[in-house]
Amino acid sequence: MHNNYVKKVIMDRDTHELYEARAKILKAMAHPSRLFIIEELQKHERCVNELTEMIGVDISTVSKHLSILKNAGLVTDEKRGNCIYYTLRVPCILDFMQCVEAVLANNAQGHIYIMDCCRRK
Repeated sequence: MHNNYVKKVIMDRDTHELYEARAKILKAMAHPSRLFIIEELQKHERCVNELTEMIGVDISTVSKHLSILKNAGLVTDEKRGNCIYYTLRVPCILDFMQCVEAVLANNAQGHIYIMDCCRRK
């Protein structure tokens, strides 16, 4: 006899904390400038002044973005002379970016399909 009952799953405290930790990382990444910083740091370390010039905003804004990324554990910093250099702590985060790009491509294909259907009518 086939059982049609679905086991009810309740999120326990540990699972909730895991999802909270994941959400913190995703929230830290959820800004165009921070995504840019992550991709630039994947290439090589950057001084905060370099990033400021590249992004085109004031240094306090870039410092805030870097602080958010650092608090999420995505970047690390090292003071050398008058500049603070940032590096990407976990380059595998870019694997996630490839996944995001795949979702974007898939979405674009869906939109193309819908537009093709509309044109045929």
